[in-house]
Amino acid sequence: MWIKTQLAMFVRSVPGTLAEICAYLSEHDINILGVSVQDGVDHAIVRLVTDKPKPATYLLEERGLLVVENPVLALKLENLPGALAKIGVALAEAKINIHYVYGGVSDEEQRGLLYFRVNDADAALSVLEEL
Repeated sequence: MWIKTQLAMFVRSVPGTLAEICAYLSEHDINILGVSVQDGVDHAIVRLVTDKPKPATYLLEERGLLVVENPVLALKLENLPGALAKIGVALAEAKINIHYVYGGVSDEEQRGLLYFRVNDADAALSVLEEL
């Protein structure tokens, strides 16, 4: 379990936008570890977790994007019924709000990786380390 930096940006919701962002980061040897895209009417919110968040922010802003950095929890989770519920209950009992979660698992894997955006990443990390 780690606290990572998530990069969030509003982008045009047109074909190729995500491909351009991913290719541009790739050209600069930046690996994308997590991605979420939420579609709107004419814009989308792209959230990225990369292996080099500061250089990625600089590069994306250099291309004219406004990038907002936020802490997220990166949590390896057992691929078992109730695993996510256990996390949700522990955070709720500590009065930590989950704003959103993204990630996933495959049927073949025993673990998945989820990114949690919460109102207090440090407190959430402390709570979940005790589980």
